[in-house]
Amino acid sequence: MTDRKKNKSKQNRKRFPREGIRTFLLLLPYGLLFFTFIAIPIAVAIGLSFTYFDVINKPVFAGLSNYIVLLTQDEAFLKFVLPNTFKYALIVGPGGYVLSFLLAWMLAQIQKTPRTILSLAIYTPSMLGNVFIGVIWKSFFSGDQSGIFNHLLMKLDIIDQPIQFLLSTDYLMNIMIFVSLWSSMGIGFLAMVSGILNIDEQLYEAAYVDGMKNRFQEIIYITIPSMKPQMLFGAVMSIVNAFNMGWIGVTLSGTNPTPGLAGQLITNHIDDYGFLRYEMGYAAAISVVLLLIVTLFSKVAHGLFGEKEEIG
Repeated sequence: MTDRKKNKSKQNRKRFPREGIRTFLLLLPYGLLFFTFIAIPIAVAIGLSFTYFDVINKPVFAGLSNYIVLLTQDEAFLKFVLPNTFKYALIVGPGGYVLSFLLAWMLAQIQKTPRTILSLAIYTPSMLGNVFIGVIWKSFFSGDQSGIFNHLLMKLDIIDQPIQFLLSTDYLMNIMIFVSLWSSMGIGFLAMVSGILNIDEQLYEAAYVDGMKNRFQEIIYITIPSMKPQMLFGAVMSIVNAFNMGWIGVTLSGTNPTPGLAGQLITNHIDDYGFLRYEMGYAAAISVVLLLIVTLFSKVAHGLFGEKEEIG
């Protein structure tokens, strides 16, 4: 018995190194990509956030001065950028997320061929958003008489002069939110469609036998709990996209900063200081703050839709 145990232990020792090497080789491509495009850039950004760096000269250590200026002296950030970002994100993030789920659920109720066609049609704006926004929506909300919306309003005698929708502080943010919701059916939407279609139909049948009465209860008690991974993925993607859509305001208005800072989001503020003013240290500090905000919201999403660990 002792010889057999010794032989087994030797075999296990030989097998484990081989499995470890295979696992390492399997994870190596992902690890290289992760460190090259995520970990290293984040580390560099955090490092630069503690410096003054104008791209031309070497970075000069500045301590916490960038963060102090950002949180106490940057009037544009405190008065416009931060409120705009939270307003935009809190409407577009949850709004796009709920719309993605509702559309995915409705598409799951129809036959395969029309479902595929409609899914592609709904997903397309998220792939070609920049083109659609630059061509269609910019023409639709154009501030002259050739603008479709202005033309309709003037035809109906609602207005007598064209409105500069994309240059007005009263309209720009609302238009951004509308266009963002229209183009928010991205990869998270497809994940939800897949999640709903993969739910075992027997779960619904058993639930109706046990007393479930309507579709609303079906969604609450069967659909959502059965597709928590897809719900979590969709929530994280909605959060990331909501905080990373500042280009929409710039595309619509044609300027950065946006007119009257009405559509200025954190990403626009980063581009403004990083690529227009070349204050890379300050831009890095803003990007770190954005990273912390996105991380916080992602933690909330994980708490809502992540798998709960059982204790004991």
